[in-house]
Amino acid sequence: MKLISWNVNGFRSCLGKGFEEFFKAQDADFVCIQESKMQPGQAEFETPDHKQFWYSAEKKGYSGTAIFAKKDPISVSYGIGIEEHDHEGRVITLEYDNFYLVTVYVPNSQRELARLDYRMTWEDAFRAYICELDKKKPVIFCGDLNVAHEEIDLKNPKTNHKNAGFTDEERAKFTEFLASGFTDSYRSLYPDKVEYSWWSYMMKAREKNIGWRIDYFVISNRIFDKVTDSKILTDVMGSDHCPVCLEIDL
Repeated sequence: MKLISWNVNGFRSCLGKGFEEFFKAQDADFVCIQESKMQPGQAEFETPDHKQFWYSAEKKGYSGTAIFAKKDPISVSYGIGIEEHDHEGRVITLEYDNFYLVTVYVPNSQRELARLDYRMTWEDAFRAYICELDKKKPVIFCGDLNVAHEEIDLKNPKTNHKNAGFTDEERAKFTEFLASGFTDSYRSLYPDKVEYSWWSYMMKAREKNIGWRIDYFVISNRIFDKVTDSKILTDVMGSDHCPVCLEIDL
């Protein structure tokens, strides 16, 4: 089974930069996107072999997620069931016989950490949501988690310490998440590999590979032995993020 996750930073924009060609070439079982930045009906994208599930933010042109799935799910849910957190189109959950698939676009703590307090509240709520699912069946969750977990996960850790995405608080929350029974698939397979999934549009950052690894596939520990590969598709253009890929035999 092949799964793709990609923060497209505007689905309509990415469509004009090769998304459809990438989608067809990958022929994945699931493609999850974050930051769709659109409302239903604002883009035409036909997927004869995939069902589409969209969750838009109430605020137009902001956030939003989607999943394209070859197999019909048993159930679909949008959000995490907490009113405070379910206005920005951040979480979609598909249930299957032997696992849950969740795509998530985690809130950014923003400049001067204006939204860090909210982010901490979100982290606890989202972790609790995933842990409840995990009690029923294993979970695969993926997306832009807006955190570089360790120093190896970004080019300039010292100068970015205390910046959004690399604060002690955000990193600690991810550590806590993993300690709850989950595995960062890429880092577990490649403990010393240096690759990034996001680069600023400023200062030719991608050209110079001054990046961050903030896009993940995280899975329940008890199915980690089913993973065959976890990859970062650094050559794929179309967004300030590149896609990440999980291959798993479930």
